[in-house]
Amino acid sequence: MTVSQAATTNSTSSAVDLLPIAQRTRAAAQALAPLPTATKNRAIAAIADALEAQSEAILAANAADCEAAIADQLAKPLYNRLKLDAVKLAGAIAGVRDVAKLPDPVGTVQLHTELDTGLELQRISAPLGVLGVIFESRPDAVMQISSLAVKSGNGVILKGGKEAVCSCQALVTAIRAGLEAAGVNPEAVQLLTTREETRAMLALEGYLDLIIPRGSNSFVRFVQDNTRIPVLGHADGICHLYVDQVADFEKAIQIAIDAKVGYPSACNAIETLLVHEAIAADFLPQLATALRQHGVELRGDALTQSILPDVTPATEADWATEYSDLVLAIKGVDSLSAAIAHINTYGSRHTDAIVTEDPEAAATFRSQVNAAGVYHNCSTRFADGFRYGFGAEVGISTQTMPPRGPVGLEGLVTYKYHLIGNGHIVATYSGETAKPFTHKNLLS
Repeated sequence: MTVSQAATTNSTSSAVDLLPIAQRTRAAAQALAPLPTATKNRAIAAIADALEAQSEAILAANAADCEAAIADQLAKPLYNRLKLDAVKLAGAIAGVRDVAKLPDPVGTVQLHTELDTGLELQRISAPLGVLGVIFESRPDAVMQISSLAVKSGNGVILKGGKEAVCSCQALVTAIRAGLEAAGVNPEAVQLLTTREETRAMLALEGYLDLIIPRGSNSFVRFVQDNTRIPVLGHADGICHLYVDQVADFEKAIQIAIDAKVGYPSACNAIETLLVHEAIAADFLPQLATALRQHGVELRGDALTQSILPDVTPATEADWATEYSDLVLAIKGVDSLSAAIAHINTYGSRHTDAIVTEDPEAAATFRSQVNAAGVYHNCSTRFADGFRYGFGAEVGISTQTMPPRGPVGLEGLVTYKYHLIGNGHIVATYSGETAKPFTHKNLLS
């Protein structure tokens, strides 16, 4: 069955109708899991080749999606994430090729212990099984996630938003063609296309091992509230930049521009800037001039308004808002501790940064701010799997338990305990004449 045929079939599916798809994906994942690294890397290279060969069709499909999105008045942040030009597509394909260069996360011996002579315990990394990834707009996520799934030995069922249907179908058609050319079962990568399938997918407990939602606050919360399958993701991207009293103004302004203007709809863009009161009068006018040249709307507290009378007054809601647009809230604070307290109160535990020439202040900030990423003198926009060297990412997690932050291959594997003996029984090691365990570390 082709992707387009599957999409047509799936469009009228119910929860029961998704079971055959889930079963086929799980079977393909079980065959993918034990493949040697070289075979998986060849499959990833074949995927990249197929994407390049079908680039024209992919861009045409995306243009159709973008045209429909304009007619439907799709929100600007979603439209920005939807648009896939030749440069962005080429970069995404390069990211796919980079995944093949990464170490294989499967089969790593994490622990090797002799419990007794001839009785050895190993903890070995293994694929999760089948991933369910639901996302809005971002067709580039299809390429990132599919390549990471193949490398980590997992199957994946993708559910894109209706605004990206044509783009996702074209991309998955190429990806499946690449897998087939490499001799890997293309059923390992599936695409769903309708809203009804979202709820059906969330009900596939026992068939999906992890759900990864990528989208708006309300969308992620909907997923979290409507499934019993483990969910990896973040609901908010409220990132902060704190400009300390001994900050280098030039650094601070350049970092603020990059973190707000470069890609305002990204979840790692800053939404609030905190500035120490001691420098606010000198710093804020320079910052405002630079940001306004890029069309940024500024909203400020009372201190900010006293220095920049033409800013929009900020309300309590602004401190907890992810604008995903060229809007920045500014607040003055009287100390480093006040900045940290504000971030830990209103932040989303995504990524927060400090600009300062005081290494002790930076160290305090990094140790006390509760976020997946804590940065010193650099833009929050570095919070990205590709920039971290992960090749790509399946998403960003703001939960405290790992995986945390940009999640690449390491977040897509679990582990198994392997115990190899020679007729050993527990009774030998219990009772009055119990034999002691050796518990010798055999891992070099």
